[in-house]
Amino acid sequence: MLKRLTDSSLRWSPTRRVTVIAIGLACLLALAAATAFLAGRDDHPSAAASAPSPAHSSAAPTGQPSTWSGPVTGPPKISDPVQFAKAAARMLWSYDTRTTSQAQQLTGMRAWMTKEDQYGDWASVAAQIPDPVLWSRMADQEQHATATITEGHYPAAFKQALSEDPAAITKAYIYAVTVTGKQTITWAKGGSGAEDRSVTLAVQCRPSTDCSLVAIAPRVAP
Repeated sequence: MLKRLTDSSLRWSPTRRVTVIAIGLACLLALAAATAFLAGRDDHPSAAASAPSPAHSSAAPTGQPSTWSGPVTGPPKISDPVQFAKAAARMLWSYDTRTTSQAQQLTGMRAWMTKEDQYGDWASVAAQIPDPVLWSRMADQEQHATATITEGHYPAAFKQALSEDPAAITKAYIYAVTVTGKQTITWAKGGSGAEDRSVTLAVQCRPSTDCSLVAIAPRVAP
């Protein structure tokens, strides 16, 4: 079967670290004072910027349709990090090469990104889909996928960072969320398969503002 969309092959650029994202086994990205970026640090948060829930989440809307009208599902208008991350994971794990070109897929995914370019790591998100040649081969096989989300939560390392520096989240309001679910893939002549999936995302949810996607971690944070 052709290569599928995966989250395990991602690699962040050293210059595009996110303000707060937990990765791997109790590994945190630490706050860089000048730019509010984080550099990865194993098992040791340095002025960590994270929180288990945003102060405004209690008043978060339940979700409204996006105005995006392309072939990729648009971002929901919600301000709760976990709910937004779950929707983002569903989008990332869903595609249809029969009706959507690789360029259209990228454009649709881009609509989910934060408009604050100093925080967004588009490369980590764009790496979720194959290059145009492989996408074309997938289209030849009429490959398409849907996703079912099981749950979403703040990683343990992310929550631990709050106890060390609870005010740091207010610099950029970026939250780490780990989402699990299942992806079902179907291709020509009745072929199909399914696999469990998990991913850790960084999402930005400023007060009184809809959430947006910031980046995808190279490894899943428990």
